[in-house]
Amino acid sequence: DTLSVLRALASPKRLQVLEWLRDPVANFPPQRDGDLVSDGVCVIFIADKLGVAQPTATAHLQTLARAGLVTSKRIGQWTFYKRDERAIRAFKRQLREDL
Repeated sequence: DTLSVLRALASPKRLQVLEWLRDPVANFPPQRDGDLVSDGVCVIFIADKLGVAQPTATAHLQTLARAGLVTSKRIGQWTFYKRDERAIRAFKRQLREDL
């Protein structure tokens, strides 16, 4: 729903992550496991770039996932995140209609 998405977007760190995930190849180094575009970015790289501990980055990413803005994929022991572009477009459309 619109309110949960707005709450998720209220954090500058989460907004930054969404911006970086728009172009993962330009914003993150190559990964040993998982493709940056098709699989997403490993939480460790996101935590590093944010300058926070991995559990803090995970909490931010889980908030974005609950709001439907990112999807997660487990590969081995790591979780990879990418933007859900379809859901983001739908949210933008809904926000325009609501306002």
